[in-house]
Amino acid sequence: MVNDWSRDVNKSELIAAVAEKAGVRKSECESVVGAFLETVTSTLKSGADIRLVGFGTFSVADRKATMGRNPSTGQEIAIPASRVPKFKPGQSLKDAVNLK
Repeated sequence: MVNDWSRDVNKSELIAAVAEKAGVRKSECESVVGAFLETVTSTLKSGADIRLVGFGTFSVADRKATMGRNPSTGQEIAIPASRVPKFKPGQSLKDAVNLK
């Protein structure tokens, strides 16, 4: 099922595929995926990184405040500083994606 995807995948499709591959019920898999997402979110919110060797690293970057321009009016606007989540893929994931 997973290898046949040639389009974007939503959360319920991901849960169904993982449940099938792991041989568990969708409800169990939904709980695990939900817990994973909550853990990633809370860990990044605290400022820590998550390193999954071979897969990648989730981290948070600080973005400085800048001046932007409203494309409709041309008026300058202040864009406030913010923290943004980032993902850097690991070498194994890069290699898997680049296989034809």
